[in-house]
Amino acid sequence: MRRRLAAVYGIEEADVLLNRLYQMVGRYGVGAQLTDSGANLAAKDVVLITYADMVQSTCKDSSPLSVLKEFCTARLKGAVSTIHILPFYPWTSDDGFSVVDYREVSEDYGTWEDVSKLGEEFDLMFDLVLNHCSSKSPWFKEYVSGIEPGLNYIMEGNPKTDLSMVVRPRSTPLLTPYQTRKGERFVWTTFSADQVDLDWTSPDLLFEFLDIILYYISIGCKILRLDAVAFLWKKIGTNCLHLPETHQIIKLIRNFLEVVAPDVVILTETNVPHEENISYFGKGDEAHAVYQFSLPPLLLHGLLRGTSEHLTDWATHLAPPPKGCHFLNFTASHDGVGVRPLEGILPHEEILGLADEIRKKGGFVSMRRLEDGSESPYELNSTFFSALSDPEDEELGMARFQCSQAVALAMKGIPAVYFHSLCGTPNDLDGYQQTKRNRTVNRKKWDQKVLNDLLDDQDTVPAQIFQWYSRTLRMRAGCPAFHPEAPQEIINLGLSVFAFRRDSQDGALSVFCLFNFKSDETAIEEMKLVKKIFPQNKARDLISGGEIDWDKTGRLHLRPYQALWLSSS
Repeated sequence: MRRRLAAVYGIEEADVLLNRLYQMVGRYGVGAQLTDSGANLAAKDVVLITYADMVQSTCKDSSPLSVLKEFCTARLKGAVSTIHILPFYPWTSDDGFSVVDYREVSEDYGTWEDVSKLGEEFDLMFDLVLNHCSSKSPWFKEYVSGIEPGLNYIMEGNPKTDLSMVVRPRSTPLLTPYQTRKGERFVWTTFSADQVDLDWTSPDLLFEFLDIILYYISIGCKILRLDAVAFLWKKIGTNCLHLPETHQIIKLIRNFLEVVAPDVVILTETNVPHEENISYFGKGDEAHAVYQFSLPPLLLHGLLRGTSEHLTDWATHLAPPPKGCHFLNFTASHDGVGVRPLEGILPHEEILGLADEIRKKGGFVSMRRLEDGSESPYELNSTFFSALSDPEDEELGMARFQCSQAVALAMKGIPAVYFHSLCGTPNDLDGYQQTKRNRTVNRKKWDQKVLNDLLDDQDTVPAQIFQWYSRTLRMRAGCPAFHPEAPQEIINLGLSVFAFRRDSQDGALSVFCLFNFKSDETAIEEMKLVKKIFPQNKARDLISGGEIDWDKTGRLHLRPYQALWLSSS
């Protein structure tokens, strides 16, 4: 840790800062651990991504967090292991990601007691928004008033400086003027005028966040999601993205956790091209997990185009993460589907075509500004269900959606499921009309009674999707071939089918995963490898629970968009 402190804050400060760091151990009852066993992950580990108020009660006495606990305990116990509660702190914009106070729960959501009670039933994931805070936060108020420590926490900029090299996901002004005690000052605002960037050159800011981390761990946080961490460190004359100091700070947090809470997982959120994204694994000494950001847009592209070609090629060349590190596999989250991770994988024309397809289905496309002043697609804003729906054939659309989910659940890594994927929620166009923000279409708030009635009615789409998910997740939890570290082998079966094999770590169980990406029936001819796994030409599909037989010619027929997880046991 001394070496990392020296790399960021200078050798002359390293010893003083290291001593200050050691003095934090034991705060909030989080002390040094005698063993570094690391996270004990298993096939049962699945993350549910949700807002605190995704399910809302008409009863004023029930807080949204308590309603969320009631819903998840009743319907998802044994199906998911971890609840990622998106920012539940007081906030002013960006649906939570403009934090006012990191140590408080928003009164609109409930209390820390509500959070703790949810943690009694599930493991918890918290967000740590490191790049910026709200312009209404105490830190920024201190900055405006010239009072420490907030005075040193905010990143200032000079409008006369050439900042054209800075890479960012927004087209709003990078610098925003604010009136302070010292007169007008320009502040970095990477994401919006209300989200003021933090100045990590201040060691006090580092220790502020280390204290917050300890507090979260004392509440029950098991996964720490570092939001927008790629933008953390700024240096004039660079693109201010993935700078060495950013990596050093993440590694320092990792080292600190190895002392006080070795079972806590660091997850970095860096929605950038794949090679940049996986740089946050470091050499196995940085993030424990990174989002598999290339997977969602590749699934959308492949299933909408009716080809597994690009997904198979990408997955075949996907390097495994360092030992003890994992991909977080997902299809949807509270944000849209980022398309920057497709750079270098799909031709630009295909990315533009995918964006057009989302618009045709009632979704939206968010743009980012390039260095030359032009704009390019950054994010597809739609629920994953709406993106893959078929207005002319509801059942076909459901099959296509379920196929996409089955891929993400089966691939090597830790699966994460967004609340609206569980329910097959369509685009919330009414919500968009109220906010005029693209991301709102994917952030519907369900009325508790309406949602429960839908899920209890077997004839509704939400009920059918939820039951499929519930059954599949519970089955998956007991299958050792889906352990996060169980081996995976991609198998090329042509342009129509995406296929891979998962083997349990002891080699006793194999699961052959097949996914038809076409709207037509597909027959698999190349079954030599399959026959080695299933010598009797019989297998059981773990998803449906049914027996699968080959035809007389040895071919296996897949229905349109059918997903199979084949096992011999």
